[in-house]
Amino acid sequence: MTRDSLKDYQEKRDFKRTPEPAGGREPGSQAPIFVIQKHAARHLHYDFRLEVDGVLKSWAIPKGPSTDPRDKRLAVPTEDHPLEYAGFEGVIPEGEYGGGTVLVWDTGTYRNLTEKKGATIPMGQGLAHGHVKVWLEGHRLK
Repeated sequence: MTRDSLKDYQEKRDFKRTPEPAGGREPGSQAPIFVIQKHAARHLHYDFRLEVDGVLKSWAIPKGPSTDPRDKRLAVPTEDHPLEYAGFEGVIPEGEYGGGTVLVWDTGTYRNLTEKKGATIPMGQGLAHGHVKVWLEGHRLK
């Protein structure tokens, strides 16, 4: 996974019309970030994003997040987003992809807990195999 994976994201948007970031920021050297954004698009949902390999891997969570780690939630993969999207709040114009209001619901850092035979597996590899386990250190989710 590389920043080339932002192609789908960029092709779906007209950056002359939408205030969403186009991308370009390089990843920092600190702990990887996560963000959950409340997205009042056609259907209200929450977007869960994890920093992995220089982009935000993204999933739509129709029922929203839960503070109980035993709860299961459907997570529908969406296109990768640029790192700058973690701080994005605003209104995506009607008629644009994902049109509606976006608000940051929670943000913070995460730790990769994905293991195989006692060894930590890189996030990109875990995602490629369809399973990751993370510990969130956010303002709401801990």
